[in-house]
Amino acid sequence: MLVSSSARFQMLWHFLTNLQEVILGTKLVVLFPAIPLAIAADYYKFGRPWIFALSLLGLTPLAERVSFLTEQIAYFTGPTVGGLLNATCGNATELIIALFALYQNKIHVLKYSLLGSILSNLLLVLGSSLLCGGLANLKREQRYDRKQADVNSLLLLLGLLCHMLPLMFRYAIGEGTATDCSTLQLSRVSSIVMLIAYVAYIFFQLKTHRQLFDAQEEEDDDEEEKAVIGFWSAFTWLAGMTIIIALLSEYVVGTIEAASDSWGISVSFISIILLPIVGNAAEHAGSIIFAFKNKLDISLGVALGSASQISMFVVPLCVVVAWTMHIRMDLDFSLLETGSLAFTIIITAFTLQDGTSHYMKGLLLFLCYIVIAACFFVHKIPQNQISEGKPFTGLFSA
Repeated sequence: MLVSSSARFQMLWHFLTNLQEVILGTKLVVLFPAIPLAIAADYYKFGRPWIFALSLLGLTPLAERVSFLTEQIAYFTGPTVGGLLNATCGNATELIIALFALYQNKIHVLKYSLLGSILSNLLLVLGSSLLCGGLANLKREQRYDRKQADVNSLLLLLGLLCHMLPLMFRYAIGEGTATDCSTLQLSRVSSIVMLIAYVAYIFFQLKTHRQLFDAQEEEDDDEEEKAVIGFWSAFTWLAGMTIIIALLSEYVVGTIEAASDSWGISVSFISIILLPIVGNAAEHAGSIIFAFKNKLDISLGVALGSASQISMFVVPLCVVVAWTMHIRMDLDFSLLETGSLAFTIIITAFTLQDGTSHYMKGLLLFLCYIVIAACFFVHKIPQNQISEGKPFTGLFSA
C-alpha cells in the first residue's frame, strides 16, 4: 500500500514538473486561456469572428511550445536530426491549416497561407534577425557560412521555377479548359520533381554533407544545455498539442471568411500575413535570440530551412494529396503572389551572397515585408473565388 501511494505521488510530481516546464515555462502562457474559450465559443455558437480570433490567439503559444518540445527531443536524437525535426514540427501549424483548407476546398486560403509562410520566414524572420543581430553587435562584423545558405537558395530558386512555369504557361497559351488541364498536369509533374529534390536535400543534409550542417551546432557545444523533460514525456506532450492545433486550425479555416467580412480585412491579408506570423512565432523568437548571440548560422538555418521546407515539401505535398482527393490544385499562385515570391527569393539570395551581415540588410528585408503586407492589405478577391478546387472523378486523371 505504501509503495503504491509512493508511486502515485511520484507520477503526480512528474506530471506537475512537466506542466511547469511545458505550460508555464513560456511568456505566452497568458494566451493559453484562449484555447478553451475558442472551444466554448464554437460549442455555444458564438459569432464566427470571435471563434477565429480566439483560435488564432490559441495557436500562438501552441506553435511556440511545439518548437520547445522538439528541441527537447533533439537532445536525444542529435543536433542534425533534431534540427530537421524542429523545422518539420515548426511548420506543423502551417501544414495542418493547409490540409484543413484543402479538405474544405478552400484552395485560395491554402495557397495564401503557404505563400505567406515563405515570405514571413525570408523577410520578417530573417530580416528582423539580421536587424536585431546587427544592432546588438555593432562593433564587430557578423559572419556566417555561405555554403548552407547557397544550398537553401538553390532549393528556393528551383521551387520558384516550378511555381512560375504554370503561370507563364497559362499566359503564353491563353485561358481555356485545355489550358487548365495542361497547367494541372504540369503542376503535378513539377510537384513530384520538387519532392524528389527535397528528399535528395535530406540525404545531402543527413548523409553525404552532414558536416556543413553540423558546423552551426558546434558553437553551442560549450553551453552544455540539457533536456528538462524526458523523451517520452516530450513526445506525449507534442502529440497532445498537435491534436489541439488540428482542432483550432479547423476553426480558423472554417471561420476565416466570416472574420474577413466582419473586420473589413481581405482574406489574402489574413492568410498571407496574420496566419504565418502566428505559425512562425517560435522560429521568429528563436532566430532573433541566436542573432543577438552572434550565431547567424543557426538563425539562417532556422529561417531558410523552414522556408525551403514549405516551398519544396509542404506545397508539392498538398498538390499530390489534392490529386489523390480528386481536387484540382495547381502551382499557379497568380501573378501578384508569384511576383512577390520571386522578388522575395531574389532579394534574399542577393542579401546573403557575401557571407557577412549588418543591420542595414535586416532593415531592408523587413521593409520589403512591410511593403508586401501593405499590398495584400488592399488586395481584395471575390468571395466566390475562395473555394476554387472542385472534386472530380477519375483517380489521378486530369
